[in-house]
Amino acid sequence: MVDELLVAAAAVGSAGVVYLAAAARVVKQYERGVLFRLGRVTGDVREPGLNLIIPFVDRLHRINMQIVTMPIPAQEGITRDNVTVRVDAVVYFRVVDAASALVKVEDYKFAVSQMAQTSLRSIIGKSDLDDLLSNREKLNQGLELMIDSPAVGWGIQVDRVEIKDVSLPDTMKRSMARQAEADRERRARIINADAELQASKKLAEAAQQMSDTPTALQLRLLQTVMAVAAEKNSTLVLPIPVELLHFLERGAQPPSAEPDHLPQPAPHANGGPHPG
Repeated sequence: MVDELLVAAAAVGSAGVVYLAAAARVVKQYERGVLFRLGRVTGDVREPGLNLIIPFVDRLHRINMQIVTMPIPAQEGITRDNVTVRVDAVVYFRVVDAASALVKVEDYKFAVSQMAQTSLRSIIGKSDLDDLLSNREKLNQGLELMIDSPAVGWGIQVDRVEIKDVSLPDTMKRSMARQAEADRERRARIINADAELQASKKLAEAAQQMSDTPTALQLRLLQTVMAVAAEKNSTLVLPIPVELLHFLERGAQPPSAEPDHLPQPAPHANGGPHPG
C-alpha cells in the first residue's frame, strides 16, 4: 500500500512538473507579453518576469519594446524644381501598445518600412533641391509626422527620422560647382572694388594734405627715392622739382649795382646842418 502511494505521489509530482514546465513563460525586461486564450486577447499585457498560462489553451506572444533602428532604402525621385535625386534616411521607432502592434497590423516592422519609403518619396516631390541640401531639420520633422500619423493606430511611436544622404547626378554637381565658383568670384570682385574705393579716399585725403604743405610732398619724394635706391638692380630716374629750378634761377642772377653817392643827412630842426 505504501509503495502504491509513493508511486502515485511520484506520478502526481511528475505531472505537476510537466504542467509547470508547459505553463511557465518568462518575459524579459525589454519585452511585454500578449496572451491569447482560444484565439482572443485575454487580460492585460503581461509584465516582465515569470508568467503562467494554461497549456494547450493559451498562447503568449512576446513583443520587443526596445527602440528599433530601421534604415530606409534610397528612394529616387524628382524634386519640385525638376532635379532627379536619390535620398536615403533612417527611422527610429518603438512599440508603445503591444496588443495593438500585434493585433491591428500583420507585421508592424514591414508596415513602418513601407510607410517610411512612401513618405520619403512624397517629401522628395514636395521639396526643392535647396531644401534637401540645407533645410533638413524641417524635412525631418515633416517626414516624422507623415510616418507617425498612421503608426499611432498600430501602437507604434516614431521617435526620430533623419535624412542620411542626398545623391545628385554628376551634371548637377558640376553645375553647382560652377555656380559656387561664380559666386565666390563675384564676392572677390566686390571686395576688391570696396578696397579700391577706400584706398582712393585715403589717397585723396593725402593729396589734400600734401597740397596744403608742399614740404610734405618733397619729403615723400625723398622717401620714394630712398626706397627705390635700395634695389641694386634698378635704374633711378629722379625728376627735378620746379621749386629747385626757381632756386637755381635766383642764384644765377647778378647782384644789384651799388648807388654812386651816399644819401644826404636829413636837415636839422633849426635849418642848419646836423652837427657831426
